[in-house]
Amino acid sequence: MGTPIIRFSHATFGFPGVIALKDITLEIAEGEFVGIIGPNGSGKTTLCKAVLGLMRPLEGSLQIFDCSCEELRCHHRARIGYLPQKGRLDQNFPITVLEAVMMGRYGALGLFRRPAKQDREIALQALANVGMQDHHDTALGHLSSGQQQRVLIARALAQQPQVLLLDEPTTGIDITTQHSVLDLVRRLHRDLGLTVLLVTHDINMIRPQVDRMVLLKTRLFAAGAPEAVLKLDILQQVYGKDLVITEKDLIIVEDYHHR
Repeated sequence: MGTPIIRFSHATFGFPGVIALKDITLEIAEGEFVGIIGPNGSGKTTLCKAVLGLMRPLEGSLQIFDCSCEELRCHHRARIGYLPQKGRLDQNFPITVLEAVMMGRYGALGLFRRPAKQDREIALQALANVGMQDHHDTALGHLSSGQQQRVLIARALAQQPQVLLLDEPTTGIDITTQHSVLDLVRRLHRDLGLTVLLVTHDINMIRPQVDRMVLLKTRLFAAGAPEAVLKLDILQQVYGKDLVITEKDLIIVEDYHHR
């Protein structure tokens, strides 16, 4: 693996009277594909906000690209492409696929620069990277859920990021499309050399995809290769009665995302 580019050192995050993540020490290396798992309320979303520079540690420190998270500037944040949790899209909102992807350029451009021809070319290349180049003039609301998710990934890629952060990218889409989206993310990780952080509740889906797993339960409960983290005794401590083992020894966690 490459040089660590995200470093949590005994970092605690939360709000007055509420600790969301406590005493996290974790390094993410350049070029890694890391799956972040844990039950609802375990701190997965807090970790996302921390990496985006939206939460400062109450204790300890967090460094991103050799910069303290308290000192992150727009050009640092532009190096992190972010796919938020899937929300409901207004099917009648008048925006084309290309216009949606062009929105990803504004983080790199800044407030006072207008998109140029080069920015359009970058957006079109991002669409090509996700296989949606033939739909650039299509209304975003006319696409299927899976196609919309690909467009939103393209929007994140239009920033030309170094890190791709995805928060529950398979929620709300059918099982076939879930596999398609994860295969796409894995290909982007490989072909573009991205560092990928993928937050999910679906252990089975990402187990064969990621290089490493991070298991949260307010604290960092375990981190390592999937086979080292996904052990019965470890998972039972975290998920308790919500853990189910099938006849094929597949792990199913009854941890449904509440939107």
